[in-house]
Amino acid sequence: MPERAHVTSVDALEAFRASLIVFLSKARPTLEEVSTDVQRMRGWLEGEQRTYWENEFRRRHRALEEAQAALFSSNMSRLREPSAAEQMVVQRARRAVDEAEAKLRVIKQWNRVFDNRVDPLVKQMDKLHTVLAQDMVHAVAFLAQAIRTLDAYAEAAPPAAASGTAQPGGPSHGPETKL
Repeated sequence: MPERAHVTSVDALEAFRASLIVFLSKARPTLEEVSTDVQRMRGWLEGEQRTYWENEFRRRHRALEEAQAALFSSNMSRLREPSAAEQMVVQRARRAVDEAEAKLRVIKQWNRVFDNRVDPLVKQMDKLHTVLAQDMVHAVAFLAQAIRTLDAYAEAAPPAAASGTAQPGGPSHGPETKL
């Protein structure tokens, strides 16, 4: 059995280290982009969409009131019967109000449940971000050190003394450790 490890190449470690660096350079920005998207979605739900549908509900409600007032005044005047077109305008306005009200209910419901549904996933993303930002950076440094150590070991000259024999005047250290 040889007394030294036979290190011929560290190319596989170098290739893995390079691939790990490329992975980290792509993964961290992707996680940050996803975090930004979650924040943007929260703001969109709480602000933009809620405001839009509240305003739309008010606008549609006013249009319904105006259509109902026109139908009512048509009913009150004895000159003519309300037309089918006037009745259809009221029905169409009522459907528009109902739609806006339903959208507003959905937005309010999503506002209530958004954090409960998203927070566990965000916490997992944060843990992954920590692993990528800290642990994997240490792994890259460890691989670099291992590559340097193995290169130095491969370049070192084999020991001059035969195994198991002590050099004159020097203490015997026992058998060498094998890698």
